Amino acid sequence: MTPSRIAFVTLALSLGWVTLHEQAQAQAADLRIELAAKIPGARPEDLRPSPIPGIYELTRGADIAYVSADGKYAITGDLYDIASNNNLTETKRRNARVKLMSEIPDSQTLVFSPQHPKYTVNVFTDVDCAYCRKLHSQMAEYNRLGIRVRYLFYPRSGPDTESWTKAEEVWCAKDRNDALTRAKRGENIAGPKQCGNSPVAREYALGQKLNIGGTPALVLEDGELLPGYLPPAMLAQRLRGG
Repeated sequence: MTPSRIAFVTLALSLGWVTLHEQAQAQAADLRIELAAKIPGARPEDLRPSPIPGIYELTRGADIAYVSADGKYAITGDLYDIASNNNLTETKRRNARVKLMSEIPDSQTLVFSPQHPKYTVNVFTDVDCAYCRKLHSQMAEYNRLGIRVRYLFYPRSGPDTESWTKAEEVWCAKDRNDALTRAKRGENIAGPKQCGNSPVAREYALGQKLNIGGTPALVLEDGELLPGYLPPAMLAQRLRGG
C-alpha cells in the first residue's frame, strides 16, 4: 500500500471514529433530555452517567442524588469506590462547592485577612448566632495563624426578620467590617436598612443551595464543608492537614 493510500485510509478511519463519537454524544444528550423531562425541576445539564451502568447522577448545587435511567427510582446517599474506599459523592460535592464559591467575588463578601494569608475560609454567618459571635471575637487569632476569612451572610431566620435586617444594615454601612464587629457585639447599627447592591438575598440562596443547616458554616478551599465553630488552633491544624 502506498503512503498516500495509507494516509487516506487513516483519515477515513479517523473521520469514521469522529462521526461515531459525535453520534454517541448526541444519543447521550437525548437520553438526558428524556430523563430530565421525567424528573420535576431537573435540567439535562444536571444529569450525567454515574459509574454504575443504568444509574445517572443528578446534581443540584452541591446536592447529589442518583436516579435510574427510566426515571422511576431515586437513591440518596454516598457512592463509594470499594477498591479505593473513595467517597465519589463527596468528591463531587466538594467540586461543586469550589465552583459555586469561586463565583462569589471578594467585593460581595466581608473579608478579614492577615497581610500574608496562608489559607482562605468562606464562613456563612448570622449576626445573631452565638457561635458566629464567638468565632468573630477571635478573628485576630485566626488572622495571626494565617487564616483569611471571607464572610457571607446567612441569616437563619430568613427574609423579613430582625437578623436579615441587621445583615442588610451591616452591608449598607460605610465601614462594613467595623459594622459587622459592632453588630456581633450586640450594638445597634445606625444607617440605611437597605441599599441597592446588597448580596444578602443572593448569599442566603447560595447557602440553601449548599444545604447550609446552621451557622457558622465553613467552606474550605478544597470544598470541604465544616458545620459549626472551630477554635483558631483547631481550624489551623485542620487546614494544615493535621
